[in-house]
Amino acid sequence: MTERFIRGYRPGDRDALTEICLRTADDGGDASALYRYPSLPGDIWAVPYADRDPALAFVVDDGTGTAVGYTVGTDDTIAFADWFRSSWWPSVRGRYDGGGARPKDAEALAYADGFGASPSPYAATYPAHLHIDLLPEAQGGGFGRRLIATLSDELRRRGVPGVHLEASAANTDAVAFYDHIGFTRLPSGPDGAAFGMSLVD
Repeated sequence: MTERFIRGYRPGDRDALTEICLRTADDGGDASALYRYPSLPGDIWAVPYADRDPALAFVVDDGTGTAVGYTVGTDDTIAFADWFRSSWWPSVRGRYDGGGARPKDAEALAYADGFGASPSPYAATYPAHLHIDLLPEAQGGGFGRRLIATLSDELRRRGVPGVHLEASAANTDAVAFYDHIGFTRLPSGPDGAAFGMSLVD
């Protein structure tokens, strides 16, 4: 029997990140039926992070080389947003102009089209931010906590003082998880939940 373990991201994990992101994009549940463009969530919330800074991307390996969970992040939210708007998003946006978009596609496209237009309210205190997603088979074994700890250690090594993340308020399991592992609640709108964690001892 193979055992799951955490390792650094490899370029061959790119498709797995895309699939994991899609299968967790409905408030933690499978969004495969909700998108016309299955690669869209990954092209917003997973792949650009791994492409820009693969040293801040970690996966749960199922023991056969296949990623079944990941965390990705950036050590500089403002710089990442500038890069996303000027370089990444223009390079992939045309994939999603074929028409027939479903409501989730339209919602995601509107988010990405406006990403970084307003400065992050959290970046001054928590300059880094992260995303984390695990398939059901990788949940419940402590991998979520360990992924965040692994990424946080690398951010500390770089001298980053804090990290934040945002989740849908409807994703109650994720919200409870972030509360449980020591994130602090930050001000956010009614549909979202924001969290920060100091990385300074």
